[in-house]
Amino acid sequence: MSATTDDAFDPPYVKGADDAADSQSQLDAEMAQITAQYEASGVTETQPRLDYAPYRSSILRHPTKNPRHADPETIELHAPAFGERDVHPLESDLTIQDGGEPIGERIRISGRILDGDGRPVRGQLVEIWQANAAGRYIHKRDQHPAPIDPHFTGVGRCLTGEDGSYSFVTIKPGPYPWKNHHNAWRPAHVHFSLFGTDFTQRMITQRYFPGDPLFALDPIYQLIVDPRARERLVAQYDHDVSEHEWLLGYRWDVVLSGSRRTWTEEDGDA
Repeated sequence: MSATTDDAFDPPYVKGADDAADSQSQLDAEMAQITAQYEASGVTETQPRLDYAPYRSSILRHPTKNPRHADPETIELHAPAFGERDVHPLESDLTIQDGGEPIGERIRISGRILDGDGRPVRGQLVEIWQANAAGRYIHKRDQHPAPIDPHFTGVGRCLTGEDGSYSFVTIKPGPYPWKNHHNAWRPAHVHFSLFGTDFTQRMITQRYFPGDPLFALDPIYQLIVDPRARERLVAQYDHDVSEHEWLLGYRWDVVLSGSRRTWTEEDGDA
């Protein structure tokens, strides 16, 4: 749906407060219909749709007006600052927080941040946040009955190296329920935040784990209708990144521009 300057907005597909009562089969049918329409269109879409009906809240939350441009220099006068002295190397290890060992499968997530021509993006701040192994965030709005791990906060950050590389040691997150529809579950994922040279250049995305059975059922993953574009959000197991008797390794590169760019929530606010 295109942006409009009209203050009145009447979405074509809005339900009431009982949206969560919709069944998974209803969502599956809607997603299948959208997929069939996309395949028949002959058009390639590599970025997410902003008004993807199976993702219920996107209908009410997606942008409906043209963005307002801000003066980057003015923003930088009020934004936080960061640099090499502000980011400690230990902040990239999420398993050594709060004075104890977290519960779950220890993993390493590594990769490179690249521009559209394959050049490394150096010295950039990368932040991650995630649920714990039971699928629970430390957040007041996350109240589903899964245990909170007292030794895992689920947040970390690092700066990219000269080759654009980043690396985090963490715990593999669990899937968790959400209120999009009845018996709705999000696939296991890690949120990534990437900064450029200032705070007006922030991008947010999600990366997933290979072979997750929830992919086909998840409207957020499926709102990227092109399957090859969706696959760019899935990390790959890398045995060379794994460590003997210690952790499993996954590799995931982020491309910031070009036809093979990685989807970011800046585009979809999903």
